[in-house]
Amino acid sequence: MNITQASLKNPAAVAVAVALVVVFGLLAMTRLPLQLFPDIDQPQMSVVTNWRAASPSEIESEILEPQEEVLQGLNGLERIDGNANAGSSWVNLTFAVGTDMKSTLVDVIGRLNRLPTLPADADPPVVQLNGEDANTNLTWFFVQLLPGTGGTIDDYFRFVNDSVKPRLEAVPGVARVEVNGSMPEQLTIDLDVRKAAEYGIAIPQVAQLAGRANDVSGGFVDVGRRQYTLRMAGRYSPQELGEMILAWREGQPVRLADVATIAIKRPERTFIGYQNGNPALGMRIVRESGANVLATLDAVKAEVARLRDGPLKERGLAIEQSFDSGLFINRAINLLSGNLVVGVLLAVGCLWWFLRDSRATLLIASAIPVSLLATFVVLQLAGRSLNVISLAGLAFAVGMVMDAAIVVAENIVRLKEGGRMPQDAAYHGTRQVVGALFASTVTTIAVFLPVLFLEDIEGQLFGDLAITTAIAVAISMLVAVTVLPAAAGGWLKAKKLGGDGGRQWAAITRWIMARTATRRRQAAWALALVAGPALLAWALLPRLDYLPPVKRAAIDVWLNVPPGMSPETVDREIFSIVRARMAPYMSGEKQPQLKNWYIQAWPGGGTIGARVSDPDKIGELERIMRDEIVVGLPDTRAFTAEGELFGAFGGSARAIQIHLQSGDTARINAAAEAGRKLLSERFPGANVQTWPNTDAIQAELRVHPDDRRLAEAGWTRTELGTVIRTLGDGTWLGEYFNGDQRMDIILRGNGWSTPEELAQVALATPGAGVLPLGELARLDTLTSAPQVRRVDRRRTVTLTFDPPATLSLEEALAAVQDQILPALRRELPADASVQVAGSADQLQQVVGTMGTNFVLALLVLFLLMAAMFKSLRDASLVILTMPLALLGGVLGLRALGLFAFQPLDLLSMIGFVMLLGMVVNNAILLITQTRAAQAEGQGLDRAVEIALEQRLRPIFIAALTGVVGALPMAINPGPGAVIYRGLAAVTVGGVGLSLVFTAILIPALMRLLGSRKAVVAPAEPEYAPLRNVA
Repeated sequence: MNITQASLKNPAAVAVAVALVVVFGLLAMTRLPLQLFPDIDQPQMSVVTNWRAASPSEIESEILEPQEEVLQGLNGLERIDGNANAGSSWVNLTFAVGTDMKSTLVDVIGRLNRLPTLPADADPPVVQLNGEDANTNLTWFFVQLLPGTGGTIDDYFRFVNDSVKPRLEAVPGVARVEVNGSMPEQLTIDLDVRKAAEYGIAIPQVAQLAGRANDVSGGFVDVGRRQYTLRMAGRYSPQELGEMILAWREGQPVRLADVATIAIKRPERTFIGYQNGNPALGMRIVRESGANVLATLDAVKAEVARLRDGPLKERGLAIEQSFDSGLFINRAINLLSGNLVVGVLLAVGCLWWFLRDSRATLLIASAIPVSLLATFVVLQLAGRSLNVISLAGLAFAVGMVMDAAIVVAENIVRLKEGGRMPQDAAYHGTRQVVGALFASTVTTIAVFLPVLFLEDIEGQLFGDLAITTAIAVAISMLVAVTVLPAAAGGWLKAKKLGGDGGRQWAAITRWIMARTATRRRQAAWALALVAGPALLAWALLPRLDYLPPVKRAAIDVWLNVPPGMSPETVDREIFSIVRARMAPYMSGEKQPQLKNWYIQAWPGGGTIGARVSDPDKIGELERIMRDEIVVGLPDTRAFTAEGELFGAFGGSARAIQIHLQSGDTARINAAAEAGRKLLSERFPGANVQTWPNTDAIQAELRVHPDDRRLAEAGWTRTELGTVIRTLGDGTWLGEYFNGDQRMDIILRGNGWSTPEELAQVALATPGAGVLPLGELARLDTLTSAPQVRRVDRRRTVTLTFDPPATLSLEEALAAVQDQILPALRRELPADASVQVAGSADQLQQVVGTMGTNFVLALLVLFLLMAAMFKSLRDASLVILTMPLALLGGVLGLRALGLFAFQPLDLLSMIGFVMLLGMVVNNAILLITQTRAAQAEGQGLDRAVEIALEQRLRPIFIAALTGVVGALPMAINPGPGAVIYRGLAAVTVGGVGLSLVFTAILIPALMRLLGSRKAVVAPAEPEYAPLRNVA
């Protein structure tokens, strides 16, 4: 007993199964996690090491290079990016997709443990999985100091770090919270260098005495019947530290308080932030891998609301959100859901217009909710999410899930018209077409397999599209051969569907037969509809691109401030201007009114972010930010653009990187600056940046020791190094812990403000009395880079730019290869190398992979059809219809390009692969019906005519419902629509064009290549006799 017979014999069981699918589908739909994109496994790892007061060159030689040395050769490692900044190093490791990151994490930690001991004031390396990926950023909040609240925002740093941060990190789905904007307190010893020299106190002597005063444990001792712990409280408390005796002069002790001031205070600010004009501390909230974005955001917002109304309000603080991905997610999903509903209504309306029968329309349309709800159940069982990609797959499936139902219902009604009993008509009507339906379903699903073989980020991103569409189509086939026959047998009336339309289809059939009657016409049609479309599709193919530019309704501005300018100076001279200009837009005095905005600065740069209350005015805000807010800032270069969802802040998925690598730092810096100017001239308006910033040249006072004079004074370079560090950012002496807070002990000298004064600083020495620093060393004023960047263990300067929005990535790369790279190579030394990376590298890889997958999809289709048809010739006939579909997809993209920039991006390429499985269905139905008629004893011409009469209408109905179902996604603008717009255009154009001409091409090819004799009917025909119902 087959599945259709079982359904006909027990329709109650079918009804119960449908009811269960509806109930569990609705339940799954409410429980599926909502997020913008599918979970993406990006195998990255970062290693961060802090070493206070160390220069980038010291960081590179002592920390960064040794770490790179031990980390090279890790299993699956593809690239090492290293950055040495003042006081810290950062190494990002990129691994191949599929690398076991847990075992790799253990390997990385083990290798780092083999490194030599770090300097005493360097922190241990911190290893984090996932590196620094913008897609893991859940949201940003800022804690603001409200007007009228006492103190500075720095005074509340400890409260935020100790009270606010832990509560947010306790929210399920939050990986960590990073607080920016202030530095922890330090126990600072401000040494009066002049007084110390007068007392004959040497700076190394102070550092040695203060740094060696530690607690000492003597273990346990037995005293009588009791055991005591023996311990010396050797470390000074801040109150006691001033009483430490440094030396004796004329019988009197010289205490530390006589030559220094001891206080607990914060170091100079290196990170400054404001939100909505108020001083603020920024908090970046990072989500756990696989966490439900919207659910985690809701939980974070709820906790923030409790903090806002509780401890923050009590202290005169406020907390406001900045970047909120949930807003975009909801808008994008609501738009796509609306497109889905409109597509369903259009498809059902198109179906009714063809059938003119409410019962048949309702019965066939029921395949949509049943298939989609069943898909929700499968998605939840598979641990998937509802996102823009999976919902796009469901929207594309709307028209496809009705295809099988249309063919089955039309055939059942046709047999009932011929006098069959309802049960018999339902059984044989389904049985006659089940072979063709199975073939079309298998081929449709098979073309999605190559998408699943995309193992890189692209495959993970768009795998949900393939999975949801394949599941929906497979379930629709099951619905068509079970639910529909069980309901159609008694519910559909035995009348011609479409009223008097049968005569029109008969007329179309006669026209096609007449136009393909002769060998010459058949050959002409074959040439025009196979070779012609193939050549036109190749000639009209749009330029290539990578991922579509998905905007996030926020404006980002990147600031390159004058080299060497401290954050405090940036705040005073630049930020004050920006705050004054932004205030009227925040208050509503000027339009568009802002929802919120922030500005942040760090040594060498800064960033501004702004969101408008009315998202439709985002373009106006971008113009205002570029032409009014950041124009004319003193010695500052600013880049303004709407933020991207793909890629990190400051870059997009279309960013092109050019790595310049050489040991000659000066030459690659000069070449990078020349390249920046060339790129800015070649691509006007593009955001072109160098990393590290070649403008950010740090002034440096370099001290060259005089070894002879040092020896005469009783010092070595070690003591002089302690002196220089004390006179600079301070010497780290150790840590002080008061039972509640741990802080660094810093010895810092004063008494100079210019290089000339530094050379005259008086220093007490053990062998030569008091000498100026200039007699012990030579001071030179030089320039140095504030950052060192390394890629794969070579010093690198990277040029990064985003091509203009109306220029494809392929065209931009061609211009870079032909015009920019030759000029750069002329500027570089002979040993230098130039690498084009970023989206350029990814585009080449994706094009190669998609080309291979397209050929693989064609091969899979051919082999499947050859197996099902038992004929290589029939399988070849189906493949020959592909050029028509490809030309239709290209024309769809070209038509869309008339209204909006639309290149051939990754999702459009996937659309062409999907198109293969969609358009073969029409050819399969015609060829299957033709061979069935031949098996009944008909000649080829008559068999083709019967196939056209019986299958032309369901083919047109199914194809048109698919076109109108996808049409809203191609033409409806809105948030996130750019992601799937190209795919929709390919579907609409490809299915539409192949619909019109496949009905001519397949008869022409079958009559041209096929035998004109009737096929002897088998003893037990597989299909019941077919009748002409025209």
